[in-house]
Amino acid sequence: MTLEKQENLYAPEVITFGETMGLMMSVGNKGIEYSATMEKSFGGAESNFAIGVARLGHRVGWFGRLGKDPLGLMILKRIRGEGVDISRAELTEEAPTGLMLKEAISGKSFVYYYRKNSAASLMRPEHLDEEYIKQAKILHVTGITAALSPSCRETLKEAIRLAKKHGVKVCFDPNLRLKLWSLEEARETLLPLAEEADFFMPGLDELKLLYQIDDFDEIIARLSKLSAVSIVKGGDNETYLVENGKVTAIPFFKAERVVDTVGAGDGFCAGFIVGVLKGHDLAEAVRLGSLMGSLAVQMEGDWEALPTWEQAQAVLQNISKVER
Repeated sequence: MTLEKQENLYAPEVITFGETMGLMMSVGNKGIEYSATMEKSFGGAESNFAIGVARLGHRVGWFGRLGKDPLGLMILKRIRGEGVDISRAELTEEAPTGLMLKEAISGKSFVYYYRKNSAASLMRPEHLDEEYIKQAKILHVTGITAALSPSCRETLKEAIRLAKKHGVKVCFDPNLRLKLWSLEEARETLLPLAEEADFFMPGLDELKLLYQIDDFDEIIARLSKLSAVSIVKGGDNETYLVENGKVTAIPFFKAERVVDTVGAGDGFCAGFIVGVLKGHDLAEAVRLGSLMGSLAVQMEGDWEALPTWEQAQAVLQNISKVER
């Protein structure tokens, strides 16, 4: 799949938007209940993705609505500090920035959200800038945005409509979050969105829930009916690339250690999209995504462990030497 849009040397190649929240993490392996101190950061699927793309050396823009409060200001400054364009992001006094608390115990993360009626949940279609979307090559969106509120759902649909109107490729990660809505609501919204995508990036467990199917071959048959290239994460030590009915199983990179699993899928999506932007074949783009996901889980935080392009290449070259 080629990207044929005229390149603007200053505009973002990739656009994404959604909710980013303040993040408070318990220190060490203590749970929140027993931790005397908390570390402050931020996280959100789309901003995690944007930071991953920026660190790999490509121009990316993130926007969303944040409260005009200390958390919102901190988030904007730190995302901008990672080289992400935030020119369309907005601080509002209508509502506060969302907050999440996280504890990571023995490699397993537990997250508690305080995001109801947050600033991001008030996003509306009129907040979109058509010209900003128009100039990009890829729009990356997730199902989390659709789950936040009815107005966010309409905003997401309108963003996809604008992207397709202007020939911008759409990358869609369903990112199923059953804490935000019921499976029935999610299915009703996410499956039609998958039909609009150029790149569909679900997890295998998500597909089993959305399609209500456990049989792998039946799942692949459903994916083969989509016009999208599908990249299915979370297989048995493999990622599955589904294109024109053909399935390619690509082994994923195993993490040396697992500290915090949150953000792995966002890193994967960033790596894959950068591989596409660099003109790699899709299998090689999946390998880069897999590497990003593997590295993302080896440090606490949603995005902190995401590598630069030089760091990713160093890991890949070292692996190649070992394999030879």
